[in-house]
Amino acid sequence: MTTLQESIDVEVPVNTAYNQWTQFESFPRFMKGVESVEQIDETSLHFRTRVAGIRREYDAQILEQTPDRCIAWVSKDKPRNAGRVTFESLGQDLCRVNVELEWEPEGLLEKTGAAAHVDETQVSSDLLRFKEFIESRGIETGAWRSSVDRGEVDAE
Repeated sequence: MTTLQESIDVEVPVNTAYNQWTQFESFPRFMKGVESVEQIDETSLHFRTRVAGIRREYDAQILEQTPDRCIAWVSKDKPRNAGRVTFESLGQDLCRVNVELEWEPEGLLEKTGAAAHVDETQVSSDLLRFKEFIESRGIETGAWRSSVDRGEVDAE
């Protein structure tokens, strides 16, 4: 498994950054390798990606989601990947978005890219595009404020 961690400070309130991140179907607007995300239900997503000419589709399950704090997921099938995004308030209109990803590179091209840290560059660029996207808008495109624990929506 390959692991990477990237962070970026964003000049919006933490709830604005978190709310935008819950709008998974908007990921292609700022994530270069994501062609589409379909939200199947409250905790299931279908991803279509294309990175370095390699097209992949997979389903992911949200395992944990706590408003303004974190979103964690795992793929249900190949390509194997998991991740966690955390949100830290740094002030009234400033927050830090931290991304941690784990995945299994498949094939020579993906293994070479991982060894050359191409993945870190991609995630860093995606975070920069997220920052530009949400700061230029100043408001999220939507929000989902429920909590998820061990893949189940909390009924609070």
